[in-house]
Amino acid sequence: LAGIVIGGDLVVNSASDIAIAFGMSETLVGLTIVAIGTSLPELVTSLTALKKGENQLVIGNVIGSNIFNILFVLGASSAITAISLDSSMLIDVTFMVFVTVLCFIFGKTQDKFDKKEGAILVALFIAYMIFAILRN
Repeated sequence: LAGIVIGGDLVVNSASDIAIAFGMSETLVGLTIVAIGTSLPELVTSLTALKKGENQLVIGNVIGSNIFNILFVLGASSAITAISLDSSMLIDVTFMVFVTVLCFIFGKTQDKFDKKEGAILVALFIAYMIFAILRN
């Protein structure tokens, strides 16, 4: 537990340093570098599950992680201190809702995500990253 606390402190300090060094907003660093870095263990877990044919574990991991992050992490953080939502973040929230609905549609049309739908999701991620960087 101490390692997680120390690691979290290092991530926050490093993210702030990166933002200052490259003239990036802390929001952009959080949306890109921190988000990707903290999601890498989930990616490895999902790829391992796929190799073992545990496809439902991948879906459960992705959905569970997002529910935990939105409800518990944001909820607990907000319970400790108010967190302001910059008006520019409304675009990000709207995009997140759009992608959530799109995933629901993809999942319900054939009860699976096929390669084409996976490619669309990856392309949307790349487009979003480009948008987030250019917006900065």
